[in-house]
Amino acid sequence: MTKLSVNINKIATLRNSRGGNNPDVVKVAMDCVQFGADGITVHPRPDERHIRYSDVREISKLIKVEFNIEGNPLEDKFVDLVLETRPDQVTLVPDDPNQLTSNHGWDTIKEREYLTNIIGVFKKAGIRVSIFVDPVEAIVAAAANTGTDRVELYTEDYARNYKQDRNSAIKDYVSAAAVATQNNLGLNAGHDLDLDNLQFFRQSIPDLLEVSIGHALIADALYYGLENTIQLYKSKLKA
Repeated sequence: MTKLSVNINKIATLRNSRGGNNPDVVKVAMDCVQFGADGITVHPRPDERHIRYSDVREISKLIKVEFNIEGNPLEDKFVDLVLETRPDQVTLVPDDPNQLTSNHGWDTIKEREYLTNIIGVFKKAGIRVSIFVDPVEAIVAAAANTGTDRVELYTEDYARNYKQDRNSAIKDYVSAAAVATQNNLGLNAGHDLDLDNLQFFRQSIPDLLEVSIGHALIADALYYGLENTIQLYKSKLKA
């Protein structure tokens, strides 16, 4: 079954809006695991506007399931944090410091040398590496030349077009996934996946190893409760 990694950035955003420690981000991470999450994802940014570096350190000491840290390795502070906390997986995302949210993947052709070098740093430390990519066959094929273990398909375009024509929306992802499999790359996916579009995505890409979901899952939890919501998302990954 495809694993569900819960991104808890939005929990940290809520906490930071009032100061203090309510909700307790570390406790929520542990609760998500208790409620059935297969992993926890965090995406610390340089301004710590949601997840703080201290959150990452605390979670890394307690977590017993897969821990995935996302971020831009151009920031030395991020690289140092990953090497310090030794997560199970680091997902490299080419976002700018002031970017609201991730909105594109790596150009694995133009940035091959840089990616090869930084991926080597993390793999030397025994950390599995995934890189965020758009669903473009040439980009996925070139990713295999960087030494990465996995690619994470950026799914915003799929989610945006799903209700208009889901077969058209999934087409590029199916072909990109096939290229990844042909090149022995593991497949992750994330961004705007939700209870409406997740099941079809999973059914269309049988080799999918993991999805990272945050915003939609936390929003759904306002209505369904966190434990029930995690189970609802996991049910979409079983079909």
